[in-house]
Amino acid sequence: MPRTVVVTGASSGIGAALSGLLAERGDQVLGVDLAGSDVDADLSTPHGRAAAAEEVGKRTGHVDAVVTCAGTSNPGEAMITVNYFGSTEFIEALQPLLAKSESPRVVLVGSISGTQPNDPAVVEACLRGDEQAALTAAREAIADNRALQLYPSSKSAIAQWARRTSVSAGWADAGIAVNVVAPGVVRTPMTDELFADPKMKAVMDKAVPMPLHGYAAAEDVARVLVYFADAATTHITGQVVYVDGGAEATLRPAAHY
Repeated sequence: MPRTVVVTGASSGIGAALSGLLAERGDQVLGVDLAGSDVDADLSTPHGRAAAAEEVGKRTGHVDAVVTCAGTSNPGEAMITVNYFGSTEFIEALQPLLAKSESPRVVLVGSISGTQPNDPAVVEACLRGDEQAALTAAREAIADNRALQLYPSSKSAIAQWARRTSVSAGWADAGIAVNVVAPGVVRTPMTDELFADPKMKAVMDKAVPMPLHGYAAAEDVARVLVYFADAATTHITGQVVYVDGGAEATLRPAAHY
């Protein structure tokens, strides 16, 4: 049966690949992006998130799945406002529509970077839902030349939010599965600039070693997102699944034991 799936960041990269796969199998896709999508919205602001959720509600009476692909890798405040709050607050706003589905699913795009050193003050403020405190901590990190910690911070916070939310009231008891798919290095418009610089590519290869097949295509990640958004995927929740060619296993061989 066709499903109604909301995809953020639907205009490019992983979001575009996912939207294509879902459409091919007959699902109704409601894309959300800054421009050129079904719902044009700025997820970096509370107003933009609320407006996007309201517009989704006008277009459909229920939502079967939400997949948040929108994000940025440019060191700055948008890593907090878009990567974290642009995912979590938007999902929370859609909870009533998800609860109307017979098989609701939430999938967030995380990152292997979520396992790397981060800024605890940023992560803790995010998990408290205190966007202003998170932004203050982010500005302090930038001023202290620790801007590179912001991306891992946003992705670590996403993973922790998903694990906590997945077993919380209003989610598990409403049948809403919440999972994270965490890619390694993916060839998207967001990463093409990095690959163009041989020095940056060498740094990336060292930081994220991917012994199985190397860099992933957006479609490789999108296929896993389809699986977690599917009605047939019933008993998996609160999990962070790495689609990283073995990077996490290489970097943290004993992490789960």
